[in-house]
Amino acid sequence: MNATINRNEINRNEINIDEIDKEDKIRRIKNGTVIDHIEGGKAFSVLKILNIGENYDGIVSVVINAESEKHGRKDIIKVEGRTLTRNETNKISLLTPIATVNVIADSNVVEKFGVEVPGVIINLLKCPNPECITNSEIQSDSENTDISKNLRSENIETKIYTISKKPLKFRCHYCERVFSELEFK
Repeated sequence: MNATINRNEINRNEINIDEIDKEDKIRRIKNGTVIDHIEGGKAFSVLKILNIGENYDGIVSVVINAESEKHGRKDIIKVEGRTLTRNETNKISLLTPIATVNVIADSNVVEKFGVEVPGVIINLLKCPNPECITNSEIQSDSENTDISKNLRSENIETKIYTISKKPLKFRCHYCERVFSELEFK
């Protein structure tokens, strides 16, 4: 038998749905990482940067567009059973510089820190120079059959240096192009 419960029919003396603690919308985690204060609507892009996708085996909880007193709205990501490193989480600063990371152990916050722009960014950003070796096809002059005639840009990881954090400016390792507009790979 299917039963439909109308929220207006619930006796407010028994359950006050309007006063449920915001943190109870997603259960607390015992061990893992909570990323809070992600700019609203950017949680799935953050997961992509962290390489947490459909093939990830752990439990990941996501809240999108939660109310935030400071920022209007925010996203929250909880990754159970995995402690993300500063190197991993600092990558998201390029997308959401106000994010904070909470490391959880035995249901307690044991470390809390803000994300920082990394000094070197490997294979995350695209160089904006269309002539850069990371973006173009290279023709090989070699007749050696063991060497591919065409090396494609997918084989060359980008390496980008942060040259300024305020305002954000970057430089490509290969072509030395300086840029501030970000394009993720």
